[in-house]
Amino acid sequence: MSSELFDAPEPQAPAESRCVGPLAERMRPRTLFEVAGQAHLLGPDKLLARLLEGELTQSLILWGPPGVGKTTLARLLAARSLLRFVPFSAVLSGIKEVREVMAESAATRQRSGVRTLLFVDEIHRFNKAQQDAFLPFVEAGDIVLIGATTENPSFELNGALLSRARVLVLQPLAPDELVALLARALEDGRGLGGRVRASRDLLTRIAHASDGDARRALNLLETAAALVRDGGELDEATLAQALQRKALAYDKSGEEHYNLASALHKSIRNSDDNAATYWITRMLEAGEDRDFLARRLIRIAVEDIGLADPFALRIALDGADAWNRLGTPEGELALVQVAVYLARAKKSNAVYKAYDAAREDVQRTAAEPVPLHLRNAPTRLMREAGYGAGYRYAHDDPAAKDEMKCLPPSLEDRRYFTK
Repeated sequence: MSSELFDAPEPQAPAESRCVGPLAERMRPRTLFEVAGQAHLLGPDKLLARLLEGELTQSLILWGPPGVGKTTLARLLAARSLLRFVPFSAVLSGIKEVREVMAESAATRQRSGVRTLLFVDEIHRFNKAQQDAFLPFVEAGDIVLIGATTENPSFELNGALLSRARVLVLQPLAPDELVALLARALEDGRGLGGRVRASRDLLTRIAHASDGDARRALNLLETAAALVRDGGELDEATLAQALQRKALAYDKSGEEHYNLASALHKSIRNSDDNAATYWITRMLEAGEDRDFLARRLIRIAVEDIGLADPFALRIALDGADAWNRLGTPEGELALVQVAVYLARAKKSNAVYKAYDAAREDVQRTAAEPVPLHLRNAPTRLMREAGYGAGYRYAHDDPAAKDEMKCLPPSLEDRRYFTK
């Protein structure tokens, strides 16, 4: 691999010559050496490292949470490939602008032979029809498309586009990687240039508060540094003032919403009351719809506990009612109590499995008439037609339980419960 990719950054500029703009933008990596994290893609002989060595020919979708380097990697790829780099935001532009950029890219290639690397940030914000506008230009080779998205491409991008691009999954930065990034920002002339100091423990606190997001970590460091005089040191009080309240990364209608709901459900199913408490608290702190949580807990009570503890359904319903009566913040405690009760309860999915099997039978078999002996006969005509004939009242005739058949003839021996 070319050593240029890993060249150390240029000597630090003096503090008075620092760049303007947010710290996160000033510290954006200029070389691969400065990129934090993503070792699974950037390590020796890994995919992105190989792409950075040679010409980029395949379109890419960079999928990962905010602040993990999607835009930075796109810029580095463009610089190494010598392609014309055109950044584009799906938040600020529409299909009209897309078509204009596509036409200009095609003309540039015809005129000079230079292809365009089109970087589309937040590509998931284009609907499926708008995404189709890229296809003919990708096919023709006029552009190499790099799309960045925080959403699952399987759900947000159309199949035709996905088939023409390679999806690379970027991971949140580890705390140690963020600490190294913050330490560099403290000293680098593009960053704070040694204006303030901070202990490694404090930088670790910032890293943990940032949830793997480099931009958030640098923004928090910049906010805290602004509260300290030149030459001073960041302390816990300053950080608490800068941090205020941790903003959890969460999309109440996107994949993270379903990931956390799944984690809560499966923790309860696994009888892990500690994990259930953590996941429901994380959802509550992130602003999850309390009614959604109440409904989910009711579902768990009937799906995973069922007849093993029929009282669990009553507990879940009462918890939902308590939330509706108390509201925030007292009502949240009722929902947490329900989650803990359900996690500790005995588990059975017998009713859930029986219901699924019965549904399959209803769909698979003919809708047979109700057997005559199970029909009511409120009129003489109905009695003369045989309605109710042969019915045995189980309270007076205990043998009826075993001898009288209640399923349709074709399902007479069907069993939905094994015990």
